[in-house]
Order: sequence, then structure tokens, then C-alpha cells
Amino acid sequence: MATFQTLPGFREFYPEDFARRNHVFRLWRQTASTYGFVEYDAPVLEPLELYKAKSGDEIEGQLFSFTDKGGREVALRPEMTPTVCRLIGAKASALKRPIKWFSIGEFYRYERMQKGRGRCFSQFNADIFGEPGPEAEIELIALLTQCLCAFGLTEQDFYVRLSDRNLWFYYLEALGLDEPRIRSVLGVVDKFEKAGDEAFKSYTEQFGELDAALKAKVLAFLQIKSLAALEALLAPIGGEKLAARLVEWRKLLGGLKAMGLERFIEVDLGVVRGLAYYTGFVFEAFDRKGELRALAGGGRYDDLVQKLGGPAFPAVGFAIGDMTFALLLEQRGLTPTMVQSPDVYCVIGGEAERIAAFGAIQTIRASGYRVDYPMRDVAFGKQLKAASDSGAKLALIFGADELAKGVVKIRNLGDRTESEVPSADVMSAVREFFTG
Repeated sequence: MATFQTLPGFREFYPEDFARRNHVFRLWRQTASTYGFVEYDAPVLEPLELYKAKSGDEIEGQLFSFTDKGGREVALRPEMTPTVCRLIGAKASALKRPIKWFSIGEFYRYERMQKGRGRCFSQFNADIFGEPGPEAEIELIALLTQCLCAFGLTEQDFYVRLSDRNLWFYYLEALGLDEPRIRSVLGVVDKFEKAGDEAFKSYTEQFGELDAALKAKVLAFLQIKSLAALEALLAPIGGEKLAARLVEWRKLLGGLKAMGLERFIEVDLGVVRGLAYYTGFVFEAFDRKGELRALAGGGRYDDLVQKLGGPAFPAVGFAIGDMTFALLLEQRGLTPTMVQSPDVYCVIGGEAERIAAFGAIQTIRASGYRVDYPMRDVAFGKQLKAASDSGAKLALIFGADELAKGVVKIRNLGDRTESEVPSADVMSAVREFFTG
């Protein structure tokens, strides 16, 4: 007989693992709600053209894509950004700005599996539409930080690296590079941390060797780690674009400092994020020990709504992947033990007592309490042990003597005290026990 296994890169969640994941999702939802974000959802299957319009034809190799039975080219979504831009573009004139949305969903990418990355994964996505200034970045970076701190993580565990693609553009423009060369240099910057000097190979293949003086200035810009150092390096260059951008930097860093988040933030111009649709500030959250992939990443993408058929609409957002985040929680000993215990366990004497118990069980459950009971006749002693082992706080005993007297025995499984109440008053007694 054939033995079936999960497909490579896909995951399955047994109840305890599923409860842990739901715990993560629940805290993310609570945090987003406190920041005034509202939740949305969208199809997991989208037209393939949506992703090609955003990323080009080469994206298809990274997707689970196929032709459906209606002859349409479709793909399982690899990310949420194109979808949310489509949603916003369709109703932009009717939506009150700023638009603060979040989602938690499953995504699919046909790519090589590695630690913290599978072919099926979940992400928390948060975006703000309609706010062109750094106020949106302040709000989102604050939300990102709290989405991690909510689990007990601190600045000793993670930090947020902050950079700016616009600033790179203006700086390289001031050094005399045209747009194609600027984009190629940004590709170099994106790979430089891992590849070192080898990262310049792609630029050399396109445009020839980068002038030594220019290369030195690119590398000097990469080393910037503070606003003061940034201002000092740019002061001799001047120019309206760079000056205006520094004003935005001061506003962003000043707002984060006022929120008490300065300890989490590091200026790091080595982060440019490889996706070409980013148009301004970009940021990534990283494990302080440097053992894991990026925990989260995002930035501004003001042109994407329009590129996908909507109106011009400023936008900024980020995503947190659940796989790397789960690894971080595990490393720090912050993965919770999820015990899914009943509130009440019913001990039942026999068939007549079972019939008598069913009404109480249904009423208690309908009031929101978790109730369990043995589905078959089991010895009283084994049932009482099962009640204690279940983690329930309260046992309701429906025995022959209790049935004859028209009562139910209530046992506090914490201190082992017992009392009897009339059968009609069981619900009131349970509610009083749990609410005091």
C-alpha cells in the first residue's frame, strides 16, 4: 500500500504546533488592532499577469503557476503587495485616507528550500496607503517593533536596519551616474554584504569597470551608520534633493526617538532591498546574533498602485514571515507550551446519568466554557484521574446517588473541595466559580 507524504517545502501542523502558530497570529492581530489597522483578505489564486506586471516575466520561474480549466494563466500568490495594490486601486476614490490595512495569509514560492524558508509559508502584512510623508514609516516601524516585542523580545534580540533608495539615487546622481547605472549600482549594494567585491561584477559586465574614485565613494556611503555621519558626508555635495531628503530623515528618526524606539533602529545604507518597486525608505528587522535570515522587511512603493492599473497612490508596507520568526522565538526560549485544556470535566456514572448530564454539558458549552467528558462508560476512579490529568479546573460529577437526589456534585480540582448544587443550578455554579 502506498505511503503518502507531504510535498517538499509544504508544512503540516499537528494540534500543538497549530496552537503555537495561532498564538503568534493572535498577538499580531491584537497588536495591529491597537495601532488602528483593520484586517482584510484576498484570493490565494491570482492571474499570473498580476505578478508579471509587477516583477517581469522572470518571476514565473519562482511561482506555482499553471493554466486552469478555463484556459486562464494563474498562480498561487507568492506575496500580498500586488494583490493589496489591486484592491486599493479598485476603490481608491471611496476609501478614507490614510488607509491602514493588515492581513495574515499563506503564500507559495517554487524555490530552493533552506532554513527559515519553505515553499509554503505565512506572513503578516501591514500597509499604509495615501500618506506621502515619513509619518507613515514612523507608524509602520513602530508597529513592526511592537509585533516582535509582544512576544517578549527586546533590543537585545533584534534591531531594524533603516536605509533609503531615494537617497542613494540622489547621491549617485550627484556623482554623475545616469539612471541605468544607478540601478545597477543599487543591485551591487544589495549583494555587497554577502558577496563583497564580487558584487561589482554585474556592473562591470554591463558598463565596464567602475571608476576607482566613484567606487570608493559608493563604499564610503555603504559605511554610513548614523544620521550625523550621513549629514557630514553629504554636506560638501549640497543640492536641493539631498537637502530635502535629509529633512525627511530627521523627521523619521525624530519621530521614532520620540516613541522611545531609538534603541531598536540602526542607520544602515547597505540595505536597499532587491525589489525594484521600492521608491524611498526601506527597512529590515534582523536577529541581533546574526544567525537567521531577515525577520521582516518593507519600505515605500509609491508607484506600484498606478503601475498595476490604479491611480497614483503613495504606499508603504512591510511583511513578517512566520518561519524565521518561529526560529527566533525557539532560540530565545520564548516558544509557548500550548496546553489546550477543558475548563470543566464531567464524570458520568452510567447511561441514565449520561442522559442527565448532556443537558448541562450543552448549556455550559453554549455559554463559552470548554467541557469534556468520556464518550464511553469508564470506571469512576479512571474518570476522576482523567479529569485531573486533563488540566480542567472543575469536575462535575453525575453519579447514581446525585441523580437520585436531583443534584450535581462539584469538585474543585485545585484544592479538592466538593459541594452539591441542584441540577437546575449547575450553570450558575459554574459561572460563579470562574467569575468569582
